[in-house]
Amino acid sequence: MPDYSVLALVLLLLHVLIGFVATVLISANRRPSAAIAWVLTIIFIPFLGALVFLLIGFGRLPKARMDKQREVNTLVLERTPGLSEVSHDDEWPTWLRSAARLNRTLGGLPMVGGNRAELLDDYQGSFDRMIEDIDAAEHFVHVQFYILVLDSGTAAFFDALGRATRRGVKVRVLSDHVSGFLFPGRRETLETLRTMGAEWRAMLPLRPLRRQWQRADMRNHRKLVVIDDRVGFTGSQNLIDASYLKKSNQRRGLHWHELMVRLEGPVVRELAAVFATDWYSETDELLPLDTSGVIPGHGADVLDAQVVPSGPSFDNDNNLKLYAMLIHKAEHRVSITSPYFVPEESTLLAIVTAASRGVDVELFVSAVGDQPLVYHAQRSYYEALLRAVVSIYLYRAPTVLHSKHFTIDDEVAVIGSSNMDIRSFSLNMEVSVMVHGRDFVQRMRRVEDSYRANSDRLELADWLERPLGQKVRDNLARLTSSLQ
Repeated sequence: MPDYSVLALVLLLLHVLIGFVATVLISANRRPSAAIAWVLTIIFIPFLGALVFLLIGFGRLPKARMDKQREVNTLVLERTPGLSEVSHDDEWPTWLRSAARLNRTLGGLPMVGGNRAELLDDYQGSFDRMIEDIDAAEHFVHVQFYILVLDSGTAAFFDALGRATRRGVKVRVLSDHVSGFLFPGRRETLETLRTMGAEWRAMLPLRPLRRQWQRADMRNHRKLVVIDDRVGFTGSQNLIDASYLKKSNQRRGLHWHELMVRLEGPVVRELAAVFATDWYSETDELLPLDTSGVIPGHGADVLDAQVVPSGPSFDNDNNLKLYAMLIHKAEHRVSITSPYFVPEESTLLAIVTAASRGVDVELFVSAVGDQPLVYHAQRSYYEALLRAVVSIYLYRAPTVLHSKHFTIDDEVAVIGSSNMDIRSFSLNMEVSVMVHGRDFVQRMRRVEDSYRANSDRLELADWLERPLGQKVRDNLARLTSSLQ
């Protein structure tokens, strides 16, 4: 008979050894909450947990990609001296200068003036506006979307790209590699781009046989379009049907509501620099980065804007630092819209602190979710927010509120691709635009007013009475939010 006691002792010692090694390796340069979550996972699920950590918990982007980001940052800084002087910094709140400096130090791009911005909150209307500008393109169209699918809702956009290539316009397209396999029509989409003569590249490809590999859960989540360095678009919207083509969504009647911004002026060159960085990372082709020669607009409707790229290609969590700083600086009002709200500790503390010092803080989220784990994780934060007198509005089903933006007092707003969650702060490559301008913030307020009119306000007493099963799922899901 085999001696099971010896086998059990060996397994126990191996378990202890794995736990010790994991503790030492995981705790290095990692937030304590994330380190503890990983260590507990490996201790309680020793072999499977260790395997998962090796796949999605260990490592950053390859050094070559990090070096390319630093190279582009240096080139941009060399080409933008004095560009920030066209901004109206004499009209800024006293703290905004330090925020703009923070963004430039981290992301390499200055705050620039003379811009115009148009908010687009109609799903198909946003595509129509892009198509109109693509049809006016003379030199190039740069398209970058996390999700990019040819379907009945996006066919007209692809047709416009085809018309552009036939006119001799250079069309370059980037889309996330992994997301391309998660939605239908990948082969047809890529074949359509190839046939029309557009250049397409996958972002953050996972192709180990071609030596293209990085931590598997890091994704390029950016959404932007740049046309002739004249017009730019960015925001929350992907290039896909409003149902996201998932059968489960269609059965439930779910459709997505987005917010995009159309930009004109010097800030468009900053969006172009973000695209150029990602194109360089995937192709080794460095596109022109000239940020001079753009004539700023004039008039009462012009505003100052700054593009803020973020993600694992940077040494710092750029958007996390910006968001926390802006919330701490708010004096009257903070309105946050984030479909996936799983805040990092410093962001949660900033929000609760702002509410506690009398700032009117409100959060817009969806009443329904398409990602169960994230949906339940974000719900676990509602009690702390409600106790701090943060107003939470649940956007009514069957619409999924997917917009990503927030406003600070009456003068500053941020809009882009970044959720206010740990994934967007640390693992996804994102792009945001910080805008200073009272007229623009007033237009953002009208968008927020429309959200409020289509939402139900969550009350603390009702929330505490939710079923025990929901509480358990919420709290268990919260534990997974720190696995990064």
